[in-house]
Amino acid sequence: MTHTHGVRLSGEERAEAILAEVQRFGFASITALSESLAVSDMTIRRDVRRLAGDGELRLVHGGVSLPHGTLRTATFAGRADQEASAKQLIAEAAVRLLTSITTIVVDSGTTCYGVASALPRDFRGTVITHSIPVLQQMLGHQQAVVLGLGGELLSEGQVLIGPRTTAAALELSVDVFFLGANSVDARGVYLRGDREYPIKSAFIERASRVVLLADGSKLTHTAPVKLANLDVLSAIITNGPVPPELADRCASLGVEIINVQQSTARNQD
Repeated sequence: MTHTHGVRLSGEERAEAILAEVQRFGFASITALSESLAVSDMTIRRDVRRLAGDGELRLVHGGVSLPHGTLRTATFAGRADQEASAKQLIAEAAVRLLTSITTIVVDSGTTCYGVASALPRDFRGTVITHSIPVLQQMLGHQQAVVLGLGGELLSEGQVLIGPRTTAAALELSVDVFFLGANSVDARGVYLRGDREYPIKSAFIERASRVVLLADGSKLTHTAPVKLANLDVLSAIITNGPVPPELADRCASLGVEIINVQQSTARNQD
């Protein structure tokens, strides 16, 4: 733990130091923070109550920890901030497809992470995932059954992957798979690399419905690794605009396009 060596910090500086400590270790005790920052327990308790009130920390016995669903790395948090409002609308539209007892797989990535955030607290279905942030978020859903698939940690995407993960996925029976990808066009769904290809393919195979969650940037970007043809999809939820060739191909295959931007515009008319 970083020590101040007698330097008196402002309240804002203390808050930054407390957050840095908890982000690093996941937990910090009141006593350790008090000693490190050379202030009283009372001062630390006041600081952490303020941070907890802002949703930055969670108060636990003897100290503070990360809140449920905290985005643990800067890269993931940075991606979550991109198209944030669109991702929220997409996630809310995805949740509206579910009943309270649906069995779902929530894929990795920040758009799919939004589904876990948008699930109502009384959701009583089953959530399956290999995503660490999704598992963290589901800690707050006490009525749901949550199954985490183990494997090797891929730090950049905060996911668990590998042969055992894929083998476990192939044993599942799933109602809906909320799929994340890097690109989609009239030819299919694409990924940036092949590290998650096996696990995503397994989820597609075992799901009754596959719903692609793709913010507008995924409709214009390209990616090199083809995951699947469009005919594996039941629906695409996006904030568009949808290129005509993609719209035509989806129409011919019976793939529903749910455009949350258009839905929002109609509601405002």
